[in-house]
Amino acid sequence: MTQKITLLFALTMALLLCLSCSEQREEVGTGRLRIVTTLFPLYDFTRAIAGEKAEVFLLLPPGMESHSFEPKPDDIIRINKSDLFIFTNRAMEPWAGDIISGLDSKKILVVDASRGVAFRHVQPGRGHGRDHGNGTDPHIWLDFGNAATMVDNILAGLVARDPKNRTHYTANATAYKALLNDLDQSYRQGLSTCERKLILHGGHFAFGYLADRYGLKYESAYAFSADAEPTPARIAALIGQMRSNGLRHIFTEELMEPRVARIIAQETGAGILKLHGAHNIGRDDLKAGASFLTLMEQNLRNLRIGLQCR
Repeated sequence: MTQKITLLFALTMALLLCLSCSEQREEVGTGRLRIVTTLFPLYDFTRAIAGEKAEVFLLLPPGMESHSFEPKPDDIIRINKSDLFIFTNRAMEPWAGDIISGLDSKKILVVDASRGVAFRHVQPGRGHGRDHGNGTDPHIWLDFGNAATMVDNILAGLVARDPKNRTHYTANATAYKALLNDLDQSYRQGLSTCERKLILHGGHFAFGYLADRYGLKYESAYAFSADAEPTPARIAALIGQMRSNGLRHIFTEELMEPRVARIIAQETGAGILKLHGAHNIGRDDLKAGASFLTLMEQNLRNLRIGLQCR
């Protein structure tokens, strides 16, 4: 309740500070759409589709863990100055509903990138650590079929807001979906010769969609968010699974101290490999031009090592 009151207060303050948003938009207007996205995959997809026709902003600060993010008044002001606000889904961004309810729908188009996606639901005890205890897995972009649906939803939003550039947006979206299809085929081929079928992850429960798509099993140390440390019993169970399945590597994740992965590696003699969930990236990766596609290609290389693929 306190968290919601704080967010509503921040929203109210932001709206008061932004009474002249429309005038400001005209004053600084570049003729391009102003788009705010929440997570890195949305940011990257939107940049690829919009090209030079839009200014695309990532709401998450570089290097910030996405599950602990709460928007600040400046973030809400930025959203109120945008033409489009694109979010992943209400399970991933539980705070989005309060912000959306305060937006002027005549000026700002809201795009729910999950529209049309079939969500995974997981057993009790694996639910999200904060407001997502309903067992809905929000990490939809890690199924590349879902990623293509997200691209379609973003495309629809861009065309609705800027119909004169429909051809430009459609061509870019079509090209990007072809790259996603190529990536999907690389995963299918690359993971078809693996001796091991279990991804054992020292991070939070993010890769269920990916595992399902390619016929793999998946176990993680943490639940959907890393709010609560895994119990000693959970760590012991993962150590047992490492040994019984003959795994030589445990995976860790980006933007999180790999303490649990190190414990398991020390107990089993396993190596540690990164598996990037792409929720967000660090400042150096952003400057270096990291993309969703390059991150997923690196994941495939590490999965092939960790799952002992021929």
